[in-house]
Amino acid sequence: MAGPDAAAKRPHDGISLLGTTALLFEAPGETGLEVQRRIWSLAREAETWPEVREAVPGVNNLLVTWREPPRRLAPLADRLAAAWEAAPPLALEGRTVELPVVYGGEGGPHMADVVAHTGLSPEEIAEIHAAPLYPVYALGSHPGYCYLGGMDPRIATPRRKVPVLRIPGGAVSIGGSQTGVSASPGPSGWNTIGSTEMSFFDAARTPPALLQPGDSLRFRIAGVVR
Repeated sequence: MAGPDAAAKRPHDGISLLGTTALLFEAPGETGLEVQRRIWSLAREAETWPEVREAVPGVNNLLVTWREPPRRLAPLADRLAAAWEAAPPLALEGRTVELPVVYGGEGGPHMADVVAHTGLSPEEIAEIHAAPLYPVYALGSHPGYCYLGGMDPRIATPRRKVPVLRIPGGAVSIGGSQTGVSASPGPSGWNTIGSTEMSFFDAARTPPALLQPGDSLRFRIAGVVR
């Protein structure tokens, strides 16, 4: 079988070759709900193509894998780019899940760093963090983890220069302009500001992940510990 053609090795702007059986499409423009809705739409379209094994939405991107290594990838990249231009926003009607969070204290060991960066008090940070209704853009990083949109830029805080080797499941963290909740223990470069006891992933549950793209998450202040 012939290898990928030269054009596919340097595909269109925003389309990258991953190995011999996958392409990563990165949407142009700023990250936002409208762009993400078009990503969901593109995923649904790509999944109908017979040569596609899987189309996985990410934040502002889409990973497409093929059932077999194609002889030429450039035509598939062309098709993906054309589908993006035609993709209408897809407004998924998902569930809203409320998540009680205790901010600060032992479960929020980096609250002081967010306070130092923003100049806000722990109570103000908790109130600002809990105010929006966060849309779930995509799942990734580890099973059940949700990439969320809509965090208030007033509490945006740079990721940590030295990652933490282990944070617990249920850790509520801020990384740059994003926020999220760890679904299982593991390393993290984000700033953990609180904790929750809700389980985001259970292999015995159908589906295993608590939330899906199109769902929404609302944080509820269960306490602020200094």
